[in-house]
Amino acid sequence: MIFPKAYKVLKRNIFEEGDFKIIPIRYEDKLDILKWRNEQMYHLRQSIQLTITDQEKYFKNVVSKLFTEEQPNQILFSYIENDKLVGYGGLVHIDWVDKHAELSFVMNTELEEFSFEYHWETYLKLIEKVAFKDLNLHKISTYAFDLRPRLYPAIEKVGFKKEAVLKEHCIFNEKYIDVIIHFKLNK
Repeated sequence: MIFPKAYKVLKRNIFEEGDFKIIPIRYEDKLDILKWRNEQMYHLRQSIQLTITDQEKYFKNVVSKLFTEEQPNQILFSYIENDKLVGYGGLVHIDWVDKHAELSFVMNTELEEFSFEYHWETYLKLIEKVAFKDLNLHKISTYAFDLRPRLYPAIEKVGFKKEAVLKEHCIFNEKYIDVIIHFKLNK
């Protein structure tokens, strides 16, 4: 499959910070992404294990079309450290009228124990360049099941503020849990 390498909606398609960069999501990263998503379902809005067939269909029927849209509802990136894939994410649920988007980020599961905060902070610095400098969005936000306490200090360290707690908003392991929303405005 010939897969696009640049988003029409972006002025730039590579955003860098030291040894890290985000680039338009690559087709060849689909199986690593599938693996990480299945390993980390507990904090994602994903209710079943994905199959290779599911991932192929998603990349072919959804992701590939995002590259040519004037106003895609999501813009996804491969997150690279020294030319090695270490995560992926992007801007999702983009509202082009009100100029805001939700952030998405999933890193290599093996990196979470020792460098969770570091990768979140680095990724947020990169995705802000896309959201605020390239797309001139007004607001970006996170929507997180209250299951990863290490997430909040990491995102607050780079300037995100807690906006809301949706009390007992979803079920996890047969128990209602909160959803915590953080935001950052384009200053």
